[in-house]
Amino acid sequence: MNMQEIRELAKDLGIKTSRMSKIQLIRSIQLTEGNFDCFASAASSECDQMKCSWRDDCFVAARKMHS
Repeated sequence: MNMQEIRELAKDLGIKTSRMSKIQLIRSIQLTEGNFDCFASAASSECDQMKCSWRDDCFVAARKMHS
């Protein structure tokens, strides 16, 4: 999902999107949806949240952050 699509989703959920990084924005969405705010924290590529909408992007972002 690109940043514009993420911003639109956040706005639909009532989240203000200004000056938030992609990671901060996705974590805010996760919290608003009642999930863990763990995006990009799976440094070891292990995660027990199998139904997470962000799962694939999360692993990529985590590798970038922890490399």
